[in-house]
Amino acid sequence: MKETPQQDKAAASPSPWQRHVIDPIALQLTQGITTEKIALTMAVGSALALFPIFGTTTLLCLLAGIVLKLNQAIIQLVNMLCATIHFPIIVGLFRLGHLMFGVPYTHIGLGMVHHMLDTFWEDPGKFFERFGVDAVHAIAAWAVLAPVWVLMIYLIALPVVREVLRRRVVIVSQTTPTPPPAHPVP
Repeated sequence: MKETPQQDKAAASPSPWQRHVIDPIALQLTQGITTEKIALTMAVGSALALFPIFGTTTLLCLLAGIVLKLNQAIIQLVNMLCATIHFPIIVGLFRLGHLMFGVPYTHIGLGMVHHMLDTFWEDPGKFFERFGVDAVHAIAAWAVLAPVWVLMIYLIALPVVREVLRRRVVIVSQTTPTPPPAHPVP
């Protein structure tokens, strides 16, 4: 069957949906797949996943992935995996922030988080007036620790990722290809 010029042109030029939706998503999922980029993705993703403000980590990971050309699937997976330790880390960052700025520590527990959320939804202005400075202190503590964290995780993850890739290559090279079935295709 011979293709018409219209079919040929349609195959050559992608649709707006392809150009503006499918291609950018495919690029985000396939970029950053070298061993160094994967280790960097794990390091940056874990640091951003522990940012001390609830509800911001997914967006931070998305933006970092775009700017640094990191793998979006991996960075969001790391973000989700770090969710289990997010709350205890936030408490520690609030304490460290208070120590860094020499202010008395405000106890943060589940009851306080519930109170903070209620205050936020009832009166955002009052919420920021009451808890804004504490949040800035926690962000400052995170900003001091994050570069050290990224370096540490990168240096740990890089040899691990290299070894996993090496083992995967060895396993793939040791497998013998199986010939296709000998039956005719209808």
